[in-house]
Amino acid sequence: MNKKICVITGTRANYGRLKPIMKEIINSNKLELSVVVTGMHLIRECGYTVTEIEKDGFIIDAKVDMHLANLNEAGMCKSLGIALLGLTQAIESIKPDVILILGDRDEDLAGAIIGAHMNIPVAHIHGGEVTGTVDEIIRHGITKFSHIHFPATENSKERIIKLGENPDYVYNVGSPGLDSILNREYKTKKDIFKKYGLSMKKKLIILSQHPVTTEADKSGDQIRKTLEAVKRIGEQVILIYPNSDAGSRKIVDVIKEYEKLEFINSYMNIPFEDFLNLLKYTDVMVGNSSSGIMEAPSFKVPVVNVGTRQNGRECSTNLLNVSYNEEEIYMAIHKSLYDESYINEVNKCINPYGDGKTGKRIVEILESLTISRNLVQKRINY
Repeated sequence: MNKKICVITGTRANYGRLKPIMKEIINSNKLELSVVVTGMHLIRECGYTVTEIEKDGFIIDAKVDMHLANLNEAGMCKSLGIALLGLTQAIESIKPDVILILGDRDEDLAGAIIGAHMNIPVAHIHGGEVTGTVDEIIRHGITKFSHIHFPATENSKERIIKLGENPDYVYNVGSPGLDSILNREYKTKKDIFKKYGLSMKKKLIILSQHPVTTEADKSGDQIRKTLEAVKRIGEQVILIYPNSDAGSRKIVDVIKEYEKLEFINSYMNIPFEDFLNLLKYTDVMVGNSSSGIMEAPSFKVPVVNVGTRQNGRECSTNLLNVSYNEEEIYMAIHKSLYDESYINEVNKCINPYGDGKTGKRIVEILESLTISRNLVQKRINY
């Protein structure tokens, strides 16, 4: 009898990284895929990206609406409670053999808590990483609720083991985001630029900046500093709206002031395939998105990483870290766009997050996994 793997996805970026694994599960003759969609996927203001999953042909077993309007810090806590209720009902109905989650969002934490309480093994991708904001706490919390670990680097694997996890269930598999990058055909620059109304004669900046939940009250001022620096540069911009964390409303309010500028093209959401095509041809990525850390090095794209959200995360040599200071941001963007010696150095960067074969590795491990009491009944391993 095939093992039923329940994948929980809550954001556009999360789905983009899970998609190669979901395809591999479908192609397996030993596994069966179930899909639960929640989080930002079901928010109209965030692009209602559940439609992307449906267009890709995946059957969705459950949709769990968890978000309240105008999220602040307390609202995030209430949404987590709603997620626990809704996801419990979904998991109870699906009856999976394994719950598969990726990352450090509240819905991932909810899925891990549910698995632990319902004696369902939880497999967690991208654990053991170091960053800023509340994501750090949630990520390591998920590790302690999870039974099988799929970190993306050797350093992350070592951290998970130091947290007391059984080394027999910790596998360095790389990042599945690279599967999407390295195993696909791309549109021509002309075609993707035409689709988004961009000029081939100008440089392109992709701007994606999310709130830092521990600095939510400052998020409006932070994005304003970034936008002022970008405005001074004057090159064409693809601006992607932030996630739904506390502080996001302040960011959106500021974005609405600047998106009237003719060289700024703003989007609530960009389909993951289009995003990768744009990233391939962009001249610099600016903000604090993990895509600048994990995906951009594969395209040799310079990244200006703003603020504290990615503090401590493993990165390549394509990154310039700056504070929330307009002049620092401006100078880093300028260097990334116009300093030929620096651009040549970025072209030599190596992505530390794998080789594009993560999905196959994860599926092979899940196929051979023996589900037993020893797996479900966790103990500190030191």
